[in-house]
Amino acid sequence: MNSSVPKIIVIGSINTDMVVKTDKLPQPGETVLGGDFFMSGGGKGANQAVAAARLGGRVCMVGCVGDDVFGSESIFRLQQEGIECNGIHRHPSDASGIALISVGPGGENQIVVAAGANAAVSKSQIDAALEAATEDCLVLLQLEIPLEIVTYAVTQARKKSCRVILDPAPALSLSRELLEDIYLLTPNQSEAHGLTGEHVDDTESAERAALSLLAQGVDNVALTLGSDGVLLARRQSIELIPASGVDALDTTAAGDCFCGAVAVALAQEKPLSEAVNFASRAAAISVTRMGAQSALPYANQIET
Repeated sequence: MNSSVPKIIVIGSINTDMVVKTDKLPQPGETVLGGDFFMSGGGKGANQAVAAARLGGRVCMVGCVGDDVFGSESIFRLQQEGIECNGIHRHPSDASGIALISVGPGGENQIVVAAGANAAVSKSQIDAALEAATEDCLVLLQLEIPLEIVTYAVTQARKKSCRVILDPAPALSLSRELLEDIYLLTPNQSEAHGLTGEHVDDTESAERAALSLLAQGVDNVALTLGSDGVLLARRQSIELIPASGVDALDTTAAGDCFCGAVAVALAQEKPLSEAVNFASRAAAISVTRMGAQSALPYANQIET
């Protein structure tokens, strides 16, 4: 790993995913028989960190796990990826985060998360992680830790002139004050609808939603549209970056892969459009594989 490359600081959730494949996703009150079961490292924060590390980023992870076997395994997995884990705290009174994931036909999924120790991420952890940060650093965030902590982290990161990338998932209402400090927002269609009220079902509605987010103060928006690609909206331009044609098997960590890949490309001083294109190709690879962290590609696999 090149120590001259700016550091990517990921602040967020660390989970263990319990995954079941099924031919049919259940309706409310319905029980279905599943197929294959496996456990994998997960959590949007940890997924972003692993994605960035595998693609060549110099990554620091900030989060909380419980003082249990899931926490120990989570830290071990991240260290094996070359991720700096000094920012991860063990919380003695909370269990580590768990995600229950059902994966249906075409890679569609249903996910229920028990946050556990993820809810214990503290401001002091943020302060420690950002103490030596410079304007070359990128800070990645999601919404699986308390919104108060996300808001604090964004504010502190911008004080350091770091670029902040926020994946607004799971969907929550976000203040204009928070959005004004975001360099790149990466919503999917449903998250864009929650933030703007615009039903995103085609390119035109995606453009309207993206323009609404820019009007709320976000610097740049990369609105992911699945097989239709990514709409990249900047104050001076809007462009549609096409998706790679793949057969999706499991979309669980596609958004996390996208964010980690964007951060790596930006850290390598690539233009934003090129970074989004690179991230789109990385995410396309991830959906052809089962699991979250187990599906994330390495740098030498992107071109091939």
